[in-house]
Amino acid sequence: MPRLPEAVLFACTRNAIRSPMAEALLKHFHGARVYVQSVGVRPVPIDPFAIAAMEEMGIDIARHRQRSFDDLEDDSFDLVISLSPEAQHRAVEMTRHMACEVEFWNTFDPSLVEGNREVRLDAYREVRDALMRRILERFPLQRMGSG
Repeated sequence: MPRLPEAVLFACTRNAIRSPMAEALLKHFHGARVYVQSVGVRPVPIDPFAIAAMEEMGIDIARHRQRSFDDLEDDSFDLVISLSPEAQHRAVEMTRHMACEVEFWNTFDPSLVEGNREVRLDAYREVRDALMRRILERFPLQRMGSG
C-alpha cells in the first residue's frame, strides 16, 4: 500500500469547481490522515453547479472559501496536483525551490458546457466522478484490520 502524503494542495484556474471538488473528495476519503487544501490562479466564488453535484454525494462545499496561491500561509505541501494548464505553470513556479512533488491531472472545465440545467449538471457530475476515480486510484482506501 503506497504511503499517503501528509499534505496535498489541489490547484486549478479559479478555485470554484475542480479544485474544491477534489479537495472535498480527498477530505471525504482521507481527511483524518491527510491535510488538504485548494487554490486557484484567479479565484472566484464557488460555482453553484459544483455545490449541487457534490451535494448528490452528501458532501457540502457551499461554504468553500476561495483562495489564490498568494493566500497560502503554508507552502509545506508534499504534493501539489494541478487540474488546469494555468495552475500547472503556477504550481511548478511555486515548487521550484521546495521538496515537493507536482502532478498534472488535466481536468475538463465543466463550466464550458452549454445547455439546460440537467445537461450542465451532468458535465459537473462527470468531472466529479472522474476526480473521485483518480483520487481513489492515487490515494487508495486503506483496509481495516490487523496489519
